[in-house]
Amino acid sequence: MATTETAVRVEDKLFQNRYLVDAGRAHIKVRPHTTPSAALKALLTTCPAKCYEMNDKGQVEITADGCVECGTCRIIGEPSGDIEWNYPRGGYGVLFKFG
Repeated sequence: MATTETAVRVEDKLFQNRYLVDAGRAHIKVRPHTTPSAALKALLTTCPAKCYEMNDKGQVEITADGCVECGTCRIIGEPSGDIEWNYPRGGYGVLFKFG
């Protein structure tokens, strides 16, 4: 008996979550830099929500609106001093649909 399985992409699962954006008060900030460190470059590929991007000046920027608060950037970027991370204010941030 054959079963058919459908591949589920991470992006499809992330779309199920909801985000309450705290406009103007991002809980993660990339510290000013001219050349990104290895840790910042790593965040471009390791953030599951793809919040980090390289701008046209070759600097790493974050859009924390879709952050799932997984802690990846705390492990990679905070010890190096490249990012400033705080908990979102109460009631803001990711709202997981399926717990």
